[in-house]
Amino acid sequence: MRPFRIAASRQAPVPVPRRPAHPEGTQARWYGPLSVGVDLTGAALPVAAAIVEVHEPHPLRLAAVAALVWPLIRVAGKRYTSSAWGDGGGLRAVLRDWLLLVGALATLRVLCGLQSVPAEAFTALIPALVLTAACHELIHRHLLAARRDGRALRHVVVVGEGATIDAVVGQLAQRTDHEYVVVGCCPVGEEEVLSGVPVYVRLPRAEPETPEEDAATVLGAADELCADLVFVVPGPHLSGQRLRRLSWAVHDRGCPIVVLPGIVEVARRRVRLTSASGLTLLHIAPPLRRGMPALLKEAVDRVGALLLIVLLSPLLLALALAVRLGSPGPAFYRQIRVGQHNTPFAMWKFRTMVVDADRLKDELEASNENDGHMFKMRRDPRVTPLGRILRRYSLDELPQLFNVLLGHMSLVGPRPPVPEEVVKYNPVEMRRLHVKPGLTGLWQVSGRSDLSWHETVSLDLRYVDNWSPAMDMNVMARTVRAVLNGQGAY
Repeated sequence: MRPFRIAASRQAPVPVPRRPAHPEGTQARWYGPLSVGVDLTGAALPVAAAIVEVHEPHPLRLAAVAALVWPLIRVAGKRYTSSAWGDGGGLRAVLRDWLLLVGALATLRVLCGLQSVPAEAFTALIPALVLTAACHELIHRHLLAARRDGRALRHVVVVGEGATIDAVVGQLAQRTDHEYVVVGCCPVGEEEVLSGVPVYVRLPRAEPETPEEDAATVLGAADELCADLVFVVPGPHLSGQRLRRLSWAVHDRGCPIVVLPGIVEVARRRVRLTSASGLTLLHIAPPLRRGMPALLKEAVDRVGALLLIVLLSPLLLALALAVRLGSPGPAFYRQIRVGQHNTPFAMWKFRTMVVDADRLKDELEASNENDGHMFKMRRDPRVTPLGRILRRYSLDELPQLFNVLLGHMSLVGPRPPVPEEVVKYNPVEMRRLHVKPGLTGLWQVSGRSDLSWHETVSLDLRYVDNWSPAMDMNVMARTVRAVLNGQGAY
């Protein structure tokens, strides 16, 4: 890496057009054509077939209108972008767009003077919803796989205090489902950067007399490291006015800037951007804990648990009998767990261990493979042969449906801890107890026991702070795949 010097002249540099570091983009070129093609086909062909079936006039014209309106709605919603394809919540956006399509076509029929709306025509729009959702999921999975393999990434230079640079790098390193990789940094001042990111050159603590000095340093780093964009983290020595002047000069060269406000694990739907008297205001809505969403969750929990108990009753009886005959001891295991607001309750499971398992735990404490407060062993000698099968497919958790029915637990929520874990919690970890524990949750669908304690807490807090009914639906859908996979279950 060649050194970069700040020019001694204080005259404004002549703007030079800056080429993007990666002109081919951050996603495969077939994403856009495939997505548009699926949208056109999924809307046109079924609608045309349905209109022909009901003998309406001008079937090709009506099908063409449906085929064109659907991609236009998607374009207006910016659905054909890498950020949309990389968003795991894009399926909700597909449903919203589809409902808008139904409303738009119904309005067009009225405006065109068509008398009735054949149910077959709008039923034929369902393939558009299904095909578009499937295409989005295909592209989303392909894009995530590419990012895990080190492809489809955008190179980033981070500007900020040394400690904030370390925090940004550490946060980005926790997950691989985003498109950013830090290739270098420009620290403000002499504070050491501990994350190991290459330091290109440092910015002075004091604001320079001309903004071009900061810009020359940052743009030099971006050009040298072939960065696509610049992350800026404001701080005591990188004030709003200094950042504003830096953005002017950097934007004049065609390099985008992203400002990191410092908040973490806040869902995008909770954030609203406004301005007042020249100030940019970031409004963060509180978590959903009251009102209709909370009542809806409670109703879904009780009704869902009751239906599952009725439907799975033959399986529950068969498993209880198998556990009872498989090893000496009762079929069920009762354990005290800690629920919402630090309230203890009796949780039920199918027994997967020998009868005196709790007494043997102290003897195995030195073999604990978890780095936090939980006790986990891949080859726990207390687990029975049948218990290993039950644990692998999470069948031992089914009796907790009765806990959900009684209101101790929810269908979806953080993992319920035992009291000896809770006494070791710090104030951040105690926030996991602000909601009811769940039969399944982000922990269960993200790797379970293979996760570190830090990852477990991070997932639980993400759920506590950002819960929504749509998130519950997403977790329950992912639970089926996680159970069949069996990864991290031991």
